[in-house]
Amino acid sequence: MRASQESGSPLWIKILKLGLPILIGQLGMIVVGFADTKMVGLYSTASLASASFVNNLFNTAIFACIGFTYGLTPLVGALFSQKRYGEIGAMVRSGLLVNALFTLIPIAVMTVVYFNLHRLGQPEELLPLIRPYFLIYLAGVLPISVFNVFAQWSYAINRTRMPMWIILAANVVNIAGNYVLIYGNFGFPELGLTGAGIATLLSRVLCMVAIILVFATGKAYRPYFKGFMGRRASSGTFRRINVTSWPVSLQMMFESGSFTAAAIMAGWLGAVSLAAFQVIVIIGTLGFCVYYSMAAAVSVLVANAAGQNDCGLMRRTAMSGYRILLILATCSSALFIFCGPAIMHQFTRDPAVLSLALTLIVPLVLYQYGDATQICFANALRGTSNVMPMLWISLVCYVVIGVPSTYLLGFVADMGSYGIILSFSVSLFLAAAMFLVCFFRTTRRIGATA
Repeated sequence: MRASQESGSPLWIKILKLGLPILIGQLGMIVVGFADTKMVGLYSTASLASASFVNNLFNTAIFACIGFTYGLTPLVGALFSQKRYGEIGAMVRSGLLVNALFTLIPIAVMTVVYFNLHRLGQPEELLPLIRPYFLIYLAGVLPISVFNVFAQWSYAINRTRMPMWIILAANVVNIAGNYVLIYGNFGFPELGLTGAGIATLLSRVLCMVAIILVFATGKAYRPYFKGFMGRRASSGTFRRINVTSWPVSLQMMFESGSFTAAAIMAGWLGAVSLAAFQVIVIIGTLGFCVYYSMAAAVSVLVANAAGQNDCGLMRRTAMSGYRILLILATCSSALFIFCGPAIMHQFTRDPAVLSLALTLIVPLVLYQYGDATQICFANALRGTSNVMPMLWISLVCYVVIGVPSTYLLGFVADMGSYGIILSFSVSLFLAAAMFLVCFFRTTRRIGATA
């Protein structure tokens, strides 16, 4: 069984082969994030601060939805290694239904948040900009969930290029939409931040429609589509999806929630602090997306190995991925140190925002290795399907320890924005250590029972 996956290319080549298309798609999304931030930032500092607040507020809901789709990866990956293609199609259909129902929860929660925006302590002058942008963003939550159900299926069957091309095409639509709707070019109305929201919504709907069409009409995917249309999923399938999806969703929700809490606290310091926080978060997203791309490939290959009950291969896959991520973390840190100031100038011309953002590069660099490590081993653990420990680890690290650390360093220690960013190192390094230990304990247990 070991030979079936280890024959041919070395593990690091397999990880790169699967991870690079995901990385290209993620980089495309980063480019859109950069373009959004730059176009909105050049339009006005108030628009940039408002976008920062809404984006960070929605991160928790978005990551909860995306994280729920991640529960499909180990299930589909294990079936794929066993060549049970019809069952994969039925799994995707069940996953689509379960995820659609789950998405109603974040939508309901964010609707309640909308009616209480005035209670979150943000500058009063930003609320007229925040409200319409918030509603448009809310409309894009379900398309994100649907797209990611099919994207996780595609990743788990080792077809990572297809979602990449869809994401890149949608990114072009997003940037073009920004250009005409934010500034009112080519006869379109000048909508400012609202225009940026509309462009983003259009791109998300495009992603959803395109990936459904490819799944339904692609010749290579006929066995999966037949299973999707013809097989009736059992209650056991729904239970398995829920068992793997809920902990991953909550893990990502707790992690992104700690960043959302940090954004809210940054807003307490004023619009300049919030805008600087947004610039730093956008730059830091570069590292996160690069790390996630390779870690997603690790998760798929670990899931394939889990389908063969090969715990040794699981460990070797995780460690090969970890070495790649350490190299990427080093490259990201160097990029932030040497090119950070130049990147920041692309987002805003406000000297106060630039001055504050420049002071935040050091704490940004400090947490890169912790971020890379926790992403690697959280995804490796997800590939084993033993996802329940992810729930309590993330709860302890990001909520119980992370959020209070942000408040203590930012306000009690009077370090302001610097302390808010610095606090990320505390939660991320702690989570990294705990995910690493838990992954090796899990594979040891699998090896003992195999």
